[in-house]
Amino acid sequence: MKPLSLVFDLDGTLVDTAPDLAGAMNAVLLKNGRLPVPPAEVRHMVGRGARALIERGFEVTGGPVDPAEMDAHFDHFIDHYGAHVADASVPFEDVRVVLTRLKAAGHRLGVCTNKPEALAVSLLNALELRDFFGAVLGADTLDVKKPNPRHLSETVLRIGGDITRAVMIGDSEVDAETARNAGVPSVIFTFGYTQFDPRTFGAAALLDGYDALETALAEIASKLDTAA
Repeated sequence: MKPLSLVFDLDGTLVDTAPDLAGAMNAVLLKNGRLPVPPAEVRHMVGRGARALIERGFEVTGGPVDPAEMDAHFDHFIDHYGAHVADASVPFEDVRVVLTRLKAAGHRLGVCTNKPEALAVSLLNALELRDFFGAVLGADTLDVKKPNPRHLSETVLRIGGDITRAVMIGDSEVDAETARNAGVPSVIFTFGYTQFDPRTFGAAALLDGYDALETALAEIASKLDTAA
C-alpha cells in the first residue's frame, strides 16, 4: 500500500479525555452556582471546542451562558484543564500499537483538533504520543478550525503529505463534515463523542475499534489507487 496522509482527531478518537474535560467544565459551572454534569453526558457535548462545551454545560444546567461572561468562563476552563490535562485521560485501546505500525509502514500522521494547540501538545506529551505525529494543529493554530477544510488541508501540508491520499480519522459529525468539505474520505469510530448516529455521517468506514483500522485504510487506499 502506498503511504497515506492520516489526520487524526484527538478527543474521542485518540484519547478518552471526557473525564478531564468534564472536570474543567464542571469547575466553571460550580463557580457559577450550577450543578455539575456527569462525565457520561459530557461525552456527547465535546467536538466543537471549549467555548461550545461551556455553552452546552450552561444550557443543560439551568439556562444559557451570559455572552459577556464567556471570556472569563473560557479562561477559567483553560486554567483548570491545563492543570489537569491528563489526570484521568487515557489513549483508547490499541492506539499505541496501531500508531506504531502505521508509522513504521511509512504513513504520515498528524493531529487536527478543535482543542487549543498548546493543550493538545501537552496532552500528547503527557501520554507519550506526540512523537507519532509530524504536526499537531489546534483550534488556535490557524484563523479557522474544523469543519473548515483548511484546518485539515494545512495539517496534511505540515506533515509533508498529499491531500489526494489523505484520510480524516475521527469520531464526530465535525470530523466527517471536515473531511467532506476537503474532499477526502473519513473513518469514524463509534466509541467517541457525538450526540448523533455515526451511521448518518457518510464515512468511508465506520469502526468499533482500532483493531479494524488498518484493514479499513487498506480498502480506502485501494479505492484511491483505482480512481487515480
